[in-house]
Amino acid sequence: MPKALPKNIVSREELPEDQGASLTLRPRTLDEFVGQKNLKKSLRIFIKAAKQRNEPLEHILFQGSHGLGKTTLSHIIAHEMGVNVQITSGPAIERTGDLAAILTSLPENGVLFIDEIHRLNRHIEETLYPAMEECALDIIVGKGPSAKTLRLDIPHFTLVGATTKPSLISPPLRDRFGITYRLSFYETLEIEDIIRRSSKILKINLEPKTVSELAKRSRFTPRIANRLLKRTRDFAQIKGERVIKESTLFSLLNILGIDNFGLSLVDREILYSLIKKFNGGPVGLKTLAASTGEDLASIEEIYEPYLIRLGFLNRTPRGRVATKLAYQHLKNNTLTD
Repeated sequence: MPKALPKNIVSREELPEDQGASLTLRPRTLDEFVGQKNLKKSLRIFIKAAKQRNEPLEHILFQGSHGLGKTTLSHIIAHEMGVNVQITSGPAIERTGDLAAILTSLPENGVLFIDEIHRLNRHIEETLYPAMEECALDIIVGKGPSAKTLRLDIPHFTLVGATTKPSLISPPLRDRFGITYRLSFYETLEIEDIIRRSSKILKINLEPKTVSELAKRSRFTPRIANRLLKRTRDFAQIKGERVIKESTLFSLLNILGIDNFGLSLVDREILYSLIKKFNGGPVGLKTLAASTGEDLASIEEIYEPYLIRLGFLNRTPRGRVATKLAYQHLKNNTLTD
C-alpha cells in the first residue's frame, strides 16, 4: 500500500504548523473552552475559592493524550487567576539552577506549567518537592565535607503538570498534586462546536454538513480538527469557494488519504498487515513495525490508540489482533466517493 504523504495530519502531537494557530484559536476562559464538562465545573469552583482567599490554587496534574487541551487549560487557569503563566517542559529543565531561575521569576500566586512532567530527571524532582510543599528551594553550595545547604524562599505558586504517561510519574511527585484530572476524548458534537468556533475566528464559512463530516474525521481530538479545518480552507481558497461545501471536503480527504472513519493510509496499512500478512494476528509490536515500515513509538502512540478506540484492534498478551470490524472496514470502500 502507498505511504501517506501528509503522515503527520493525524498526529496528536503539536506540529510547527499548529503553533501559530494555537495562539489564535486557544480559548482564554472556561466559558470558551468546549468539552470536559465535569473538569470545568470543579475547576471553576476551585479557582473561585482560591481567589476569594487570595491564595494560589493547589498544584494540578493533567493526564491524557496529546491534543486534548492540557496546555490550553494551564493558560485558562492563569487567566482566570489574573496572573501570567510560565511554560516549560520536563526535558528542558536540566539543572537545579534552571528550576531555581524559573521559580524565583514567578509572581506571587503565579502559575508554572511543566509539560511532559514525567520526563523530569530524579534530581530535579527532589528539588521540586520542598518548592511545592513549603515554597522553598534547598540549594547545595560546594562539594564534599564543606558543602552547605542554603534555603531560598520563593513566591507562592501553582504547579500545573501535564503528562501523556501518568504511570511514569514517581509516586512521591504524584502525591504532591492536590488536584488530578484525566482529560477524555471529545464527543463528535463537541468537536463540531470547536470547529464552528475556530471557523468563526478564522473567518471560514462552512456548510452545516461540512462541519459534521469534518468532525467525524477528527479522531475525537480538537488539535486534529483545527488542523483539518485549516487544510480545508486552503483547498477551498484555491478553488475560489467562499462557502466550503461537503463535496470540497471529500475531495481534500481523498487527497489526504483519510477515510470515513478518520483513518489515514498508515492506519489502514497497519490493519492490512495484520489481516493479509499475519491472518489477523496475534502479532508482536516489533514485527508489526517491521512489516509496515513505521517506528514502534508512532504505532503505539499515534495509530494504535485510535484503532483500539474504534474497535478495529485488540491488544492481547501474545500481540496485536485485528477484529471483525477491521475485516469489514477494509472490505468496504473506505474513502469518500
